[in-house]
Amino acid sequence: MRDLSKGPVGRQIFVFALPMLLGNVFQQLYNVVDTIIIGRYIGTEAVAAAGASFPVIFVLISLVIGITTGTTIIISQYYGAKDFDSVKRAIDTAFVFLFFASLGLTVLGLLVIEHIWTIIGLPEHLTGDATTYFSIFAAGLIMMFGYNATSAILRGLGDSRTPLYFLIISTILNIGFDLVFVLVFGWGIGGVAFATVLAQGIAFALSVIYLNRTHKIIRFSFRGLVFDRDIFIKSLRIGIPTGMQHTFVSLGMLGLISIVNRFGTNTIAAYTIAWRIDSFAAMPAMNFGLALTTFVGQNLGANRPERVRQGLFATLRMTAAVSVTATAVAWLFGRQLMGIFTTDPEVIEIGYSYLTIVSSFYIVFSSMFVTQAVMRGAGDTLIPMFITLVALWLLRIPFSHFLSLEYGETGIWWGIPIAWLFGWLAAYIYYLTGRWKKKVVVKYDQ
Repeated sequence: MRDLSKGPVGRQIFVFALPMLLGNVFQQLYNVVDTIIIGRYIGTEAVAAAGASFPVIFVLISLVIGITTGTTIIISQYYGAKDFDSVKRAIDTAFVFLFFASLGLTVLGLLVIEHIWTIIGLPEHLTGDATTYFSIFAAGLIMMFGYNATSAILRGLGDSRTPLYFLIISTILNIGFDLVFVLVFGWGIGGVAFATVLAQGIAFALSVIYLNRTHKIIRFSFRGLVFDRDIFIKSLRIGIPTGMQHTFVSLGMLGLISIVNRFGTNTIAAYTIAWRIDSFAAMPAMNFGLALTTFVGQNLGANRPERVRQGLFATLRMTAAVSVTATAVAWLFGRQLMGIFTTDPEVIEIGYSYLTIVSSFYIVFSSMFVTQAVMRGAGDTLIPMFITLVALWLLRIPFSHFLSLEYGETGIWWGIPIAWLFGWLAAYIYYLTGRWKKKVVVKYDQ
């Protein structure tokens, strides 16, 4: 576990973020390998079906992810204040909540999925594969939540290395299962989904065994879990706005895919592949943002608010450098990257148009995400939620819709950076007000 309230600011954030960044590279390899195998060995229609499924999965789990984020913020602040008893109760509370939430969401997802395909206008010839892919993921939500919650809790405690180790194990297992289930057993798109669920389940089980034997604070046992109502209410207060923000993002993705669906299978497949590539470029900003959130939480909990501003601008400098590099790679090698996933020239060209437009604004995205991370670390998640709501539903979706009527699928892509520009400006203006400092769970004198 790492105490982020001491030592050089920039170095602390970088060293803490690096294992998370490496971990997310492996996390994205889940999706990348899945998409490569689907595109190369199953076909373009299967790529489109899997791509249509992901936003629905994200809608299903986003609120729970947000509430878990609230718990992680509380854990980081209690840990910064050295209140280890509260840390333990917060961890137990998170596991109890996630167990029951995963069961409820699995049932809900299986009941409504056919209706969702109709609402978003998914082409009928894709619904069979999409339902198979989604249903297997929904059945494995308890594994996904357990695995990701354990990693998030460890990060809240300042340990970003242990989650990386188990993520590497999970990724290697996923690649192996993909190859066996698709190429050997011929299970098609269902085999790809089952490989991911099984890999995460095994990684979760291994992490539980390891932590129970070695960790001083985390002990995972159903019999010994304690549900703390007060901590849960605090988690809801912080986590629900973040969860709603995730929900708005996921619904925005669903709204975007419903616009993409109007342009047919090749555009759906191109968007799916380009979005996978785009996700790699977004990872540094997201992971440095997560590191900054924990950094802010620990420093405010330890009564070191002067380090927060230093942390923000150090993180902005690091993510800006990475963003400029990612933009250059997307412009110079975008077609080659698309070609890894598919040999269809039309799909490659449509995806390349997405990459050139969106990548030009990576530095704006990273600045937006990092600035909002400061607010979340302090426990102020309501304003970022409203910023996201406006950016998605008053800017991204309307602009993507109307521009697509005039410029085709190219118009869809322009709605994304327009929303980012607003999100960055709004977040930075709110940061300058300093009101987010009043939301800290562990109070200190100003």
